[in-house]
Amino acid sequence: MSFEKLNLIEPILRALKHEGYSTPTPIQQQAIPVLLERRDLLGCAQTGTGKTAAFAIPILQLLHNDELFKKGPNGIKALILTPTRELAAQIGESFAAYGKHLRISHTVIFGGVGQKPQTDALRAGVDVLIATPGRLLDLMDQRYVKLDHIKFFVLDEADRMLDMGFIHDVKKVIARLPKVRQTLFFSATMPSEISSLANSILTNPVRVEVAPVSSTANTVRQEMYFVEKTNKRSLLLHLLKNKEIESALVFTRTKHGADRVAKDLVRAGVNAEAIHGNKSQNARIKALSNFKARHTRVLVATDIAARGIDIDDLSHVINFELPNVPETYVHRIGRTGRAGASGIAISFCDSEEREFLRDIQKLISKAVPVIDSHPYHSAGGADPNRPRLHQQSSSPNGGRRPKKQWSGHWRGKRHSG
Repeated sequence: MSFEKLNLIEPILRALKHEGYSTPTPIQQQAIPVLLERRDLLGCAQTGTGKTAAFAIPILQLLHNDELFKKGPNGIKALILTPTRELAAQIGESFAAYGKHLRISHTVIFGGVGQKPQTDALRAGVDVLIATPGRLLDLMDQRYVKLDHIKFFVLDEADRMLDMGFIHDVKKVIARLPKVRQTLFFSATMPSEISSLANSILTNPVRVEVAPVSSTANTVRQEMYFVEKTNKRSLLLHLLKNKEIESALVFTRTKHGADRVAKDLVRAGVNAEAIHGNKSQNARIKALSNFKARHTRVLVATDIAARGIDIDDLSHVINFELPNVPETYVHRIGRTGRAGASGIAISFCDSEEREFLRDIQKLISKAVPVIDSHPYHSAGGADPNRPRLHQQSSSPNGGRRPKKQWSGHWRGKRHSG
């Protein structure tokens, strides 16, 4: 299927062609016709499925058509609420790209930076507002933002809103929206609280589900490296000697861990930067820009900071630490192998992370192949309850399965890093 068959107007088709888009992704194929009919939509889709275009394109077209017939008063007509500053900025870029031949104005507001440029843009008047919850509520309280004329409301990454503690702010925003509107609700997972929220704000929605969170893309080659915790830094440097790793997004569970890994890499002569919530907005934007432009080879990130980061042709994702929430593993490795391209996801697993590995493999319903032909292989890091899948072993026991042994690991309450 081509975009031409989705009944899109010529100015948008021209913009898509300029961006190099010819074939819509599955979620775009399903969502765009529904939204053009002004139906509410519940989208269950993980990152990298093209959901931003799935809602931005029809909103732009509907706003354009309404403007032609002068329907409705002036003011903000579409609100897109998203959890992170990076994702908000990228959604803004998408609206600019797809709407470049339309007279639809938009602006992006988020915290961590001065508000004056944002309030100046709001005073000038915008049709589409892309916002994070905290800054939106702040500017609403200051009377810079009025939501009286909202016709389209998009709640993006709803599950991440919950993870980050924004759900109460989201509910405050929803309470101030007009009752009659078209609502689009996107979430990669559907925990009970998110499902209840969706039911409360959607009217007879069409459900679109693409690539459930338990699935990993076939375009991503997954590899597992068993290694002692103290040898992870050395293993990372060993792998980065391979020039085929042109760019790598490295994940840690904590902000401190991200800083430490980035500093170690820089000390070893590798161009690397860290990105996480404690960094200033300008520092985060600069680090991301450097990585996209290939000035920086390695970007070390926490999960929250990386949510919504869309990087073309990212060759490798490296889990320096396995996530303690298995769905997060799927989100992480989905950063590579996007839009049909191939990618490699490498994960380090130490003896304390075996429990996390079991949960990940249970979720994705397959074992991740083990690579033990490296100088830091640790047989003790292997999961004793799973079959070994490995290349020709360089370990002393010839790659035979280690005996079962107590891991010494206890399971505490899960939390997102």
